[in-house]
Amino acid sequence: MNQPLLPPSLLPRLERLSLNSGRQVRGTAQGKRRSGRLGASQEFADYREYTPGDDIRRFDWGVYRRTGRPFVRQYWDEQELMVSLYLDVSASMDFGEENKLRYAKRLAAAVGYMALAADDRVAGAVFTDAIRQKLPVIRGKASVLRLFRFLEEAVPSGVGNIRTALSTPASLPVRPGMAWIFSDLWLEDGVDGLKDALSYLLAAGQDIVLVQIVSPAEIKPAFSGDLRLVDSELGTGKELAISGRVLESYAAEWKDYTGRISAFCLERGIRYVVIPTDLPLEKGIFQTLRTAGLLG
Repeated sequence: MNQPLLPPSLLPRLERLSLNSGRQVRGTAQGKRRSGRLGASQEFADYREYTPGDDIRRFDWGVYRRTGRPFVRQYWDEQELMVSLYLDVSASMDFGEENKLRYAKRLAAAVGYMALAADDRVAGAVFTDAIRQKLPVIRGKASVLRLFRFLEEAVPSGVGNIRTALSTPASLPVRPGMAWIFSDLWLEDGVDGLKDALSYLLAAGQDIVLVQIVSPAEIKPAFSGDLRLVDSELGTGKELAISGRVLESYAAEWKDYTGRISAFCLERGIRYVVIPTDLPLEKGIFQTLRTAGLLG
């Protein structure tokens, strides 16, 4: 039997955290999150002078007795956040001693759990070169099992092409919010396709978090000798003599590839983190994501 995505002992720690959106939240239903506007929560924000028509329940009699001037209390408007989770299930994700797809599912489960525990709304989608399955919008901790089941049932197959996967209005969130992408970013359409896909999400009013899940063997391969390398998505192969020079060339290509992604994300205000699968899950959450300012 498969182990649960998240151990029960981890859940209380996740409930004490919340997702840090990089923009003000302007949801349509009251939640537990401060939006930056004034509204109807119980958290005090400021005073202003009373004007006819104000809610008399907000009249501060204590201030009136001390100053003789009529003031009403104002409160922060706390709104829900719409959180959209995109999980890459292309064949290249089914790799590594610690399986990349399994690790990505666990991170997505943790992010979704934090959102649901904070009364935010969560939607999900798994993609290859198209959206394969979608999780309708859910809310509240009672919906956690639906989220976990949706993630558990995602199976790897096909070719990753994020540009085509997010090229239609139906594949994009219907409301502004926070979009998390979990992928190894080994994509048929490369960095240019990724840039297009991220631009679609930005145009849809999303605060984007790009989480690249990689195997240590992909960052620093330890191969040597004559090998036949097979593309897990296309099925094509190539004979290659692995030498120190080839590994140096690969390291330079890896640095250039991730550097181009990082530069684009920095330019567009997108948070981008790389998490290797040999990093324990709790460190991936409580150190990497928190250090990046994604959790509060």
